[in-house]
Amino acid sequence: MSFWEYLGSRRELLWFETWQHASMVFQTVLAALVIGVLIGLAVYRSERLSTLATSTAGVVFTIPSLALLGLLITPLGLGVAPSVVALTLYSLLPIVRNTIVGLAGVDRTLVDAARGIGMTRTAVLLRVELPLAWPVILTGARVSTQLAMGIGAIAAYVSGPGLGEQIFSGLARLGGANAINMTLAGTLGIVLLALLFDGCFVLIGRLTTPRGIRV
Repeated sequence: MSFWEYLGSRRELLWFETWQHASMVFQTVLAALVIGVLIGLAVYRSERLSTLATSTAGVVFTIPSLALLGLLITPLGLGVAPSVVALTLYSLLPIVRNTIVGLAGVDRTLVDAARGIGMTRTAVLLRVELPLAWPVILTGARVSTQLAMGIGAIAAYVSGPGLGEQIFSGLARLGGANAINMTLAGTLGIVLLALLFDGCFVLIGRLTTPRGIRV
């Protein structure tokens, strides 16, 4: 069976697994964005706390994905839960780091000027610091999405959702019928999703970045 014949015969299954993969990545990056930005907001004014937060996220990021997924099986079981938790943890580092860098890099004269006209600390954060730091934060989310897209394939190891099932099944059947087709379908599907998500981030950046600081 040719690759195109395989795609035609498994069309519904592949669409379903593609949707699962996209949904899993979207949810994990969204959760990581909320958590990561909140962590960044809590620590960016303190160099010591910023270093601690970045280092902690970095340590988690260095844990091999198969090992982390395996460790999560005991408390969370198989399926969606360990996959989502693992991907969220892996997605934190770029977001936490970029949130801290973005907020710390805001020109302090602008902050002082905002306070000088009577803006509260919360108003300065929401109307000055966060908008100016947003392009850097968004870049972190963009990197996290690409990481989660690739690592998400390994979620099949714990019966997680997505296109990783195609890749793992194909590799397990190397030499058998459709093994290459399965592996190729899963791999190309993830690549195309990664490109689609990246394009969405470019569009989001254009729509949400203040006009005066667009590159």
